[in-house]
Amino acid sequence: MQEIGIDEGALERWTDYLLDHSLGGIDAEDRVMIKGERICWPLMEVLERKVLAAGGVPDVYLIPPNNERGRVWSAAVARHGPASVLERVPDWHRARYESMTKYIEILGAEDPSRYRGLDAGKQAELASADRPFSTLRLAKPWVLTLYPTPAFAEMEGMPADAYAAFIVRASTTDPRPLKAAEERIAPLLDEAKLIRIQTAHPDGRALELRMDLTPSRAVMSYGLRNFPDGEVFTSPDARSPEGEIFIDLPVHYGGTDIQGIYLKLEGGRISDYRAEQGGEQLAAIIETDDGSHRLGEVALGMNPGFDRVLKHPLFVEKVGGTLHIAIGMSYESCFAEDPASEAGKRTLADLVEAGVFNKSAQHVDIVADFRPGGCGRRVLLDERELVVRDNVWVPAT
Repeated sequence: MQEIGIDEGALERWTDYLLDHSLGGIDAEDRVMIKGERICWPLMEVLERKVLAAGGVPDVYLIPPNNERGRVWSAAVARHGPASVLERVPDWHRARYESMTKYIEILGAEDPSRYRGLDAGKQAELASADRPFSTLRLAKPWVLTLYPTPAFAEMEGMPADAYAAFIVRASTTDPRPLKAAEERIAPLLDEAKLIRIQTAHPDGRALELRMDLTPSRAVMSYGLRNFPDGEVFTSPDARSPEGEIFIDLPVHYGGTDIQGIYLKLEGGRISDYRAEQGGEQLAAIIETDDGSHRLGEVALGMNPGFDRVLKHPLFVEKVGGTLHIAIGMSYESCFAEDPASEAGKRTLADLVEAGVFNKSAQHVDIVADFRPGGCGRRVLLDERELVVRDNVWVPAT
């Protein structure tokens, strides 16, 4: 197993941001899950040491290389185990997620081909089995980051050293300046009742997708949940999306590239879809469950420092001047300031029953480029237009 060497000082700065900025510090009451593959160990080791130094308990969760993002079951279980096995999740697995107070996931794979090529049904089963544990960790302070690996460098078509330098630079840059730009946009999303997204299809057609934002609130993201970061996101009324959209930037999911995505939505549901590349993978995502035929997020990429577009969702969705939507699950934080409170739980339950909040085993971000040369044309919040200036979204006037 080949690793990419990273300067110890960079690892120290990176982990300080994750623990202090993203998670708000660690104390003696914290049990911190640190999850990732063995190839991510250099970063995990520093995190473990710093959690101990702060008086917390590190729960180091090493995941096997045939398991994408440490789901409850690996690709081997999906390929070789009967369906009944997927239902027999060990009690200790749930207890582990319930007992943690904070969560750090280090993305980065030794060999993504180990979980590539699962058929649509098996992918749906894996996603469904894992959803309860995703829900548990989303209810607690959490952060995702990405460690550079040779396999991911190859996926991006970059030399390993250049790829690592890009990732480390982005992951050791102070995220707090992003907040000022996001503070100009978030109130506009909060106030808007309708968002209209206009894109151009390669065949020359002008497309528009409309979504109701009335019930939701905008959330600024500047290193608190993803690191590196840079987006303002919200969840639409899941019943409302209507129209068509083209998505041009590539995204890597399940070991496969997906690019050139077309979606048509009617009555809130995806009624037609196709992709120029990775069509089978797109179908596997959308056909997972009823909720994966709806949208759970719309967001604006706000990081002007990303001078290159990577395929990995953690990076491509943050590029300043992009817009992404998510197929699948809505975000609780977009409908309740404190989803874990009794009032928050009641609000969410009512919204689920009404169909406003979308539940799904999937949440997959797909990204459209609104910079020069991209497929994006206009974004309007009610009648107010947003434009891209210096690779950041701003009001047109």
